[in-house]
Amino acid sequence: MRLGKIMNRSALAVLALLCLLLSACRKDLCYNHFRAMNVMTQWEKAWERDYGRKWETNWNAAHWEHEYDEFLPGVPEGVTMIMYEDGKESSKNFFGPDGGAFMIGGGMHSMLIYNNDTRYIVFDDLASAPAAKASTTTRTRSSLKELHQDERTINPPDVLYGAYLSDIPEVQLHGSFDADVTMRPLVYTYLVRFGISKGAEYVSLARGALAGMAESVMLRDGSTSDDTATILFDCNVKEWGAEADVRSFGVAGFPDKYYGRASSDEGEDRHYTLNLEIMLRNGRMRSFNFDVTDQMADQPRGGIIEVDGIELGEEDISNDSGFDVNVSDWGEYEDIDLPIVH
Repeated sequence: MRLGKIMNRSALAVLALLCLLLSACRKDLCYNHFRAMNVMTQWEKAWERDYGRKWETNWNAAHWEHEYDEFLPGVPEGVTMIMYEDGKESSKNFFGPDGGAFMIGGGMHSMLIYNNDTRYIVFDDLASAPAAKASTTTRTRSSLKELHQDERTINPPDVLYGAYLSDIPEVQLHGSFDADVTMRPLVYTYLVRFGISKGAEYVSLARGALAGMAESVMLRDGSTSDDTATILFDCNVKEWGAEADVRSFGVAGFPDKYYGRASSDEGEDRHYTLNLEIMLRNGRMRSFNFDVTDQMADQPRGGIIEVDGIELGEEDISNDSGFDVNVSDWGEYEDIDLPIVH
């Protein structure tokens, strides 16, 4: 009987100790009792990479009518982190732009991080780190004649950053690992300018298309796929013509040296076509195509594309009614697919 009382007292003592440990674990979120990882993010805000044009150092704000920093992407609101074991997804976490702390399992890991506050970005094959990629939704325009054969027409992608850490060391029990992560851009911007030397005052609306661009980007290293697409975009009408800042994954089949990979001369046979479609105040529409392959040669990741000398003939501007065509009239020519939710 006495032995039973002693055992009951021992059980009660163990139970009390467990309650104390559980309450302590609850207080500090258990990070002192398991393996933890602390992610701290830095954001590299860049809208173009220098491959010879040196736009940042030679920028002429009076000529371009913009400051260089106007095109820099902002810091996203939300981030997704995927942990991989043996190349396969093991867990997924979400946090803010400054980083966060998480519990992880034992063993070696790798980690993929990207911002998730996007509208048109479509993520594919995230279960495997080497295959994970981003593309954008389809956009159609009934009035646009095919610029490149069999190319999908797409929306400009949203601002997108990415980072990948391989071979994260095994964290010991009760230990933690601090990861300083630099989030680098996966989407760049082209300032596209159309100079109209005659008849610019008769232009009511303008929009464009850029063919031959990368259809997708690999999240792991920033390289682009060999598949190409035509980006459709809207323009702002200016007194000298029209312009647009167009986001893109860049040129197709290009290794990004800013992810530790050297650029190459592959893809020299690729060509790029720029289209301008305008609606005049009298309701007539005109379309112009330009070969911009030479301009893309040293601007694989953002930059400036400029064409000029566009002239509108008398037959275009005759019978001008003097009233502007409104946006609803313009919209009848365009159909936009809804974003795909993942």
